[in-house]
Amino acid sequence: MSLNLVTLIGYTGRDPEIRYTPNGTAVANFPLATSEKWTGKDGEKKESTDWHRIVCFQKTAEIVGEYVKKGQQICVTGKIKTRQWEDKEDVKRWTTEIIANRVVFLGKKQDSGEHPAFEKPPENQEVKYDDDIPF
Repeated sequence: MSLNLVTLIGYTGRDPEIRYTPNGTAVANFPLATSEKWTGKDGEKKESTDWHRIVCFQKTAEIVGEYVKKGQQICVTGKIKTRQWEDKEDVKRWTTEIIANRVVFLGKKQDSGEHPAFEKPPENQEVKYDDDIPF
């Protein structure tokens, strides 16, 4: 048995980018920063920040595209996925992403307007859609 599950709480690095696949599936991606702070042996306060590539599909992508803004605190639950491809010069490239299936809005509400089809989620409320994700 194995499990691929990740939960991150952090701050968005920029507004999500939304695109659509040829068959019309919405895809959103954005960076998420997570940080840890500690005091070193020398008494100095230290901080380390990691950046994560977040990818959402379908309704989750549409909602994230509408309501998530740069600097917003969110909680993302999903799985880790590494992709590999060759660029135009036939150089192998790879990236590791978090494929999000659950997004929880944390902190203050954003003044991002209202989407006509969805209610804006209240503070600290989870947004989850159980649509099948095409992999």
